Amino acid sequence: MISFPNAKINLGLNIVSKREDGFHNIKSCFYPIPWHDCLEVIEAASFSFHSHGLAIPGDTSSNLCIKAYELIKNDHDIPPVEIHLLKNIPMGAGLGGGSADGAFTLRMLNDLFELGLSNLQLETYALKLGSDCPFFIQNQPAIAKGRGEQLDRISLDLSDYHLSIHNPGIHISTKEAYAGVKPKEPLHCIEDIVAKPISAWRDLLVNDFETSIFPNHSEISKLKEEMYEMGAIYASMTGSGSTVFGIFDHKIENAKWNFFEL
Repeated sequence: MISFPNAKINLGLNIVSKREDGFHNIKSCFYPIPWHDCLEVIEAASFSFHSHGLAIPGDTSSNLCIKAYELIKNDHDIPPVEIHLLKNIPMGAGLGGGSADGAFTLRMLNDLFELGLSNLQLETYALKLGSDCPFFIQNQPAIAKGRGEQLDRISLDLSDYHLSIHNPGIHISTKEAYAGVKPKEPLHCIEDIVAKPISAWRDLLVNDFETSIFPNHSEISKLKEEMYEMGAIYASMTGSGSTVFGIFDHKIENAKWNFFEL
C-alpha cells in the first residue's frame, strides 16, 4: 500500500499563553498543501524501516512512522510490516512533514489490516505522536487551538490560487523561536480573518514567531519581502520557520522557488 503524506502551512500563528505543562497554547489555521513524501507499508516476515531521499537526522527509532506502528501494534494483533519512506518535505521547516508521515502510517495500518478505527480513534493515537499529527488524519483546513490538537474544521478553499514556497535551510530551534515571543491574545481572531478576502490578510494575519526570528535572521525576512515584490497577495513564514510561502493569483513562470497549484 502506498500513500503520499503532504505538508501543511500555517495561515497565521498566535502564541496565546504559556501552559502549566511547559507547552504553549496557540491559535492557527492549518492548511494542507501539495508537497508530498511517499510512504509504502507492506506486510512482511519481520519489521523494518527504510528511508530514502532527504537524510533524516536523529535516531531512527524515534521516527514517527515506527512509533505509529508500535502504537497500533500495542493494541491490535497486526503482523510485522516493511515501511519505505521517500522524504521530500524538509525537516524542521514548519511544514509538518514528519507529523504527516506518522499520521499517514496510522491511516494506512488501519486500512491495510481493516482495523475499523474511526477518525476520532486515529486522532487519539496521532496525538500521542505529536501535537500536529491529529490534523493529518482528516487532512482538511482547520483552526487549531491548544497545543495544535484541538481542531475546528472550516470551509476554506484556495484552489483558485498558486503557492510559492521556499525553505532557506536555516534551522530554527524551538528554544530560539519562543525566546522573543510574549504570549498574548491576538487583536483579531484568525477564523474571522481567513473568512475575509485574501487581499485583507496582509495587515491582519500574523505569525507571532516572525517577531522573534526576523531580527536574528534577516534572510528569512527578506525572503518574505521578495514574495511580495513578486506579486504575492499574502506572504508569511510558516510554523516556527524557516520556510516562507506566498499566495499568488497567477502562476510565476520560471520561479526560483517551489511552486504549486493549491
